[in-house]
Amino acid sequence: MRGACLEMVHELARRDPRVVYVGSDLGAGTLDAMKAEIPKRFFMEGVAEANIIGMAAGLAMEGFIPYVHTISTFITRRAFEQVAVDLCLHDLPVRLIGNGGGLVYAPLGPTHMAVEDIAAMRSLPGMTVVAPVDAEEMRRFMPHTMDHPGPIYIRLAKGYDDVVSRDSDGFEIGRAITLRELGEVLFVTTGVMAQRALASADMLAGEGIECGVLHMHTVKPLDADTLLKLAGQVKLVVTVEEHTLIGGLGGAVAELFADHDWKAPPPRLKRLGLPDRFISDYGSQNFLLERCGLDPAGISATVRGVLS
Repeated sequence: MRGACLEMVHELARRDPRVVYVGSDLGAGTLDAMKAEIPKRFFMEGVAEANIIGMAAGLAMEGFIPYVHTISTFITRRAFEQVAVDLCLHDLPVRLIGNGGGLVYAPLGPTHMAVEDIAAMRSLPGMTVVAPVDAEEMRRFMPHTMDHPGPIYIRLAKGYDDVVSRDSDGFEIGRAITLRELGEVLFVTTGVMAQRALASADMLAGEGIECGVLHMHTVKPLDADTLLKLAGQVKLVVTVEEHTLIGGLGGAVAELFADHDWKAPPPRLKRLGLPDRFISDYGSQNFLLERCGLDPAGISATVRGVLS
């Protein structure tokens, strides 16, 4: 996914002279092809994330479309004030590419785990928040970033994840995609957790429990119409996210349900995500997801428990 995203930045820069890449202390080889081909629109700055947000804001005010790229925690924690004041306040078309959303950097510990990034970014007025499910969806998404109004936060997974998206579904910012048709349960997911939800749905189908999967690649703006339409047809809605339960996808769905004027009894809502604490365990992304009950087996066990 990461490679696909950066390849698309290079491709978009070829198509449109407004596109500028701004990186922050990233590894050797990052977008070397773009650097060689379009050196005047490639910038690799030092460890100065707040500075590059201000730099990107200035470029955007001059008519450019900057793509700012670094580790998710550095964008969403270290440069939060600059994102809010320099970008959102002025509604500037800067695209923030956050490496390692969720538990990708689990081996580096809690300082590098972006587990509250969605909550931080979706709290900002005018910010769009998108978490594609795989590399192919990333390729379909990136052209839509060109003329979308205002700033966008793009949450990147590690890469090399299974491809579960379909060309036939296309892509539209703010429009959810049904990856599996409805049963008595509806999984609502974002990012790579759609893959875990699909695997859990397969497990549960073998036990006679049919589960639909709605991929909410855009967490803000939320596709309220599709979600409410599908939620009204099931007994149980389960949100699944690689993010703290506070302020993420589950929080957005709960807010929508609380404010909606239901004409019939609403479905039960169960939110699955990371606990409200710094995860001090070290290990792989999959290891920590399993510890938090967010692997397919853990998700399935929770659904069984709720239904029983």
